[in-house]
Amino acid sequence: MFSPLIDRIIFSMLNISDERNARRALLLGIAASAVLTGMVWLLGQRLHGIRLLPDQGASWYYWKLPEPTVWTRASAWLGYAAHQAALWGLIYYAQTRVRRYTSGLHPVNVAALAVNFGFVLLHTLQTHLFYDGLAQDVSIFSSQGSVVLLLVAVLLMENRRRGLFLGRPAPIGERVTDFVRRYHGYLFGWAAVYTFWYHPMEATSGHLIGFFYMFLLLLQGSLFLTRAHTGRWWTFTLEAMVAVHGTLVAVAASGPGGAWPMFLFGFLGVFVVTQMHGLGLSAAARWLLAACYAVAVLVVYGVRGFGTVDEIVRIPVIEYLLVGVLAALVWAGLRAAGLARRRKPAGASQDEG
Repeated sequence: MFSPLIDRIIFSMLNISDERNARRALLLGIAASAVLTGMVWLLGQRLHGIRLLPDQGASWYYWKLPEPTVWTRASAWLGYAAHQAALWGLIYYAQTRVRRYTSGLHPVNVAALAVNFGFVLLHTLQTHLFYDGLAQDVSIFSSQGSVVLLLVAVLLMENRRRGLFLGRPAPIGERVTDFVRRYHGYLFGWAAVYTFWYHPMEATSGHLIGFFYMFLLLLQGSLFLTRAHTGRWWTFTLEAMVAVHGTLVAVAASGPGGAWPMFLFGFLGVFVVTQMHGLGLSAAARWLLAACYAVAVLVVYGVRGFGTVDEIVRIPVIEYLLVGVLAALVWAGLRAAGLARRRKPAGASQDEG
């Protein structure tokens, strides 16, 4: 059902040659991501018979085998390692050999699209043969944390362009921002690939939403050094999708009475404070969006009770604090590297003497 359509989309992506091909690849890639998500749903019906242990709370990842084997573990870790190495290798090649942005696709972009598509199919096969993802051996918080780190790095990278607080940039040095902008592909590539291989390709609503998001991130990671990669509305859409994903997963996990407002209003709070100021919206439009946000908060917590309204600031506070932590760590690393470089010549002259 899905294979011929996927083949046509991928064939179109690999055979475009005009200057618009990066934008066209982006649009076709979004369509392919939707089709691949449909494939996950369709094939996931075969997994209903997998026996799993009872849920044991928030820190427990439910979708893993009760009795893993060497082969179930090796299939996930080897698949992840190969995918990670291949994507990092392509990023390194692009940074050292290509090094220029273009409106079209570089050959290395075509290779990245093919590599990511191939590993999506491999992970699908691996799930249906061995089931387990990386979740068998690492904490669920590592998967969630990798995505949070990606979002925090975006806030840092965009600080100079759109600011961090109501259009005003935080006092973060240019060297720190430039370093993160230059090397963010390795971090983002790790976050997307690690999270992708963390989960078996199950067909629950939470998995399907998450895999569609991961497919889009892998698509974005394949379009490096193209104008499509830096499109303002496209990159914002990727940031904003975490609000949709987090909210829907929370509703699916705990129902309408659960903690979904914390995710919805938390991530939308980041939008109001930071993200909307980089979209070129008028002041009136931004005031209107902020007012809509405030009214929505009042309506929802008017029904639920204002005793827990403080939860809407948890995600923004955590993200902004982590921006400071990440900036400080990068600054410290650059400072240490600079000191080490300055000491080398002195050490070398002493050895020679």
